[in-house]
Amino acid sequence: MNLKEHYNNLYTESIKKITHDNYQIDDLIDASLDQRFGITLLIRPSIKIKNEIQKFLNQLKLIDPNQYYYKNSDIHITVMSITSCYEGFKLENINPSEYIKIIKESIITNSNIKIKFKGITASPSCIMIQGFMTNESLNIIRNNLRENFKNTTLEQSIDKRYSIQTAHSTVVRFKKKLNKKSNFLKTIESFKDYNFGSFSPKNIELVYNDWYQKEKHVKKLFKFNI
Repeated sequence: MNLKEHYNNLYTESIKKITHDNYQIDDLIDASLDQRFGITLLIRPSIKIKNEIQKFLNQLKLIDPNQYYYKNSDIHITVMSITSCYEGFKLENINPSEYIKIIKESIITNSNIKIKFKGITASPSCIMIQGFMTNESLNIIRNNLRENFKNTTLEQSIDKRYSIQTAHSTVVRFKKKLNKKSNFLKTIESFKDYNFGSFSPKNIELVYNDWYQKEKHVKKLFKFNI
């Protein structure tokens, strides 16, 4: 997959839709009764990169404070959605140690993963930071997870929504009609090729989480060294 091309196509198509008011508003972001939970394997960017992302978000907040902006504590890269969030999923219904065992078998140690956050992409429902990998280690881990989980009877929904191959991070979700839309999109365009920085993650976390990875709902189950 040519990631740069993929991100560019996504950006072009999505910005066109947003421009024509064909974007999706998430009504559940502030719902206190949202019961969609799952388990996810994720990487957290460095604090330096998160702070760079907040500079971008602060500019958008000045234009339209009514959207949903990710806090530093919630910014992440999804390595693999092991069980996609759904209503009724409860941690007590699974044995986390069985999942940890399979993930340990799938992880590559000394993987030298390095991720560069450069530029912005979008979908009709959110704004994302583009992540680029300098080697294939992350995708090798993902393929190992696919193979190893396929050979178990554990509850999982890997690749059910889509087959993840990127290293992006969602940082804005639309929760209201966009105010000052042209200014909002102009600011996004001005960060289109912004270099947020690079980092080398030293671990991957397995978490029990809600749909938005809000810190107050996330429970860390295990941290794997890479």
